[in-house]
Amino acid sequence: MATLYEKLGGSAAVDAAVDKFYRRVLADERIAHFFDSVDMEKQAAKQKAFLTMAFGGPNNYSDLDMKTGHAHLVARGLNDSHFDAVVEDLGLTLHTMGVPDELIEEVAAVAETTREAVLGRI
Repeated sequence: MATLYEKLGGSAAVDAAVDKFYRRVLADERIAHFFDSVDMEKQAAKQKAFLTMAFGGPNNYSDLDMKTGHAHLVARGLNDSHFDAVVEDLGLTLHTMGVPDELIEEVAAVAETTREAVLGRI
């Protein structure tokens, strides 16, 4: 059975999705301010490694855990509405890339597994 990573198209697809996703995020007034002063090249590389691992691809993710990595954003007001906006932007990005709805739902389900840690609740 193929992993979600494989179903999405592997490394090239994840790389393209992350690049398009961050363009959408930076244009989203609900969440763009969280990326002020962020090195977006480094951010994109971390996100590509994380999503690759989370979707069942090779695990080259070695950054901070979700809670620690987002604590500074929670201190700046990151909440469920912002998390929802990120998931929405990711889904819209994948939709514009022609990813089938059932795979977008799988991606959203994977993202949802990180909500409590990202928001510092566990």
